[in-house]
Amino acid sequence: MHVSTLTTTLSLATLLLAAPAPPSQPLFKRAPGSLIAMAPKSKTCAGAQFAAECKTAAQAAPFINASFKTYGITSAGEAAALVSLMAFESGDFKYNTNHFPGRPGQGTRNMQMPPFNLEYAKSIPALKDGLAKAGTDVKKVLELLTSKGEYDFGSAAWFMKNKCKKEVRDGLKKGTTDAWKMYITECIGTTVTEERQAGWEKAAKAMGVPGH
Repeated sequence: MHVSTLTTTLSLATLLLAAPAPPSQPLFKRAPGSLIAMAPKSKTCAGAQFAAECKTAAQAAPFINASFKTYGITSAGEAAALVSLMAFESGDFKYNTNHFPGRPGQGTRNMQMPPFNLEYAKSIPALKDGLAKAGTDVKKVLELLTSKGEYDFGSAAWFMKNKCKKEVRDGLKKGTTDAWKMYITECIGTTVTEERQAGWEKAAKAMGVPGH
């Protein structure tokens, strides 16, 4: 997609309002928040180390929005958590495969581990034939998921819907930082760091999450 001006980019990358939207309504069209504000390096792919994997904010926004609709993400707090996770794990959407340290089969925009990638891929009817050919090859499974933006950017929301406890999601709907910390430690299964928290605060503020 070619974007001629920053104004157009910001328009395409607008995301989320604090008030929940019906599942059928695109969240990002309801608010004056910018995906570029949440993931500053996504303004451009110029000079990207892994150019073939890079997506700008303008390119990423429609896929992220579609994932919210597909997996029922209707609150600004949940969406802020998802965007901040993807931005952190992919260097602001610069890559979708684990290059550091290079774990085979780990990838998509939330750097999902191979067992979850396989489960996610099995949930997508269009990938049935491709999965039959991929067999147990984790790299080929990942290639299927990164072949289309809707799959690539959809994994984080799929994971939240299918792997996060209700109390974690309920907490995120309230938009509290304590709830976000539970999301990182209890759902994602990693540690809270200053860099991760800064990304969350940035996303929460851009999306209009109350208290941020």
